[in-house]
Amino acid sequence: MTEALHDTFVIERTYPQPPARVFAAFADPAKKRRWYGEADNHSVEAFEMDFRVGGVERATYRLGPNTPFPGTQMINDGAYYDIVPDARIVVGTAMMFGGRRITVSLITFEFLATEGGTRLICTHQGVFFEGSGGPEMRERGWRVLFDRLAAEVGAESASA
Repeated sequence: MTEALHDTFVIERTYPQPPARVFAAFADPAKKRRWYGEADNHSVEAFEMDFRVGGVERATYRLGPNTPFPGTQMINDGAYYDIVPDARIVVGTAMMFGGRRITVSLITFEFLATEGGTRLICTHQGVFFEGSGGPEMRERGWRVLFDRLAAEVGAESASA
């Protein structure tokens, strides 16, 4: 297969914390690494983040022994194109799996104040190449990450 599949999906979540707190979980490297980078099914080999327009975010992972591809390296390389504090982040990313580029994406995160906290809108525009698992797998992955984000901002609010 040599086709490239283009897809856009939107995920909306509501968090009971103000936009500044949810935004901070994206902007602070230690916080983002916890909810975005760390997981039981892989190890983090590298995580760097320069959160500013023109800055980069790079993460390198090694899949664990209980995954379908144990030992395989996954790299996510991104750049920040737009940041409006507590309101919007636009990032472009390219993902490599086992040395092959599998996706290129443009992702917009919007943080909208609500009476009870924050409505997060994630618009993911991507092109998916061979071996990517397709947009359904990516959307499932983001849904899991947003659950982890809820735990990050919730745990933080309990201790703040």
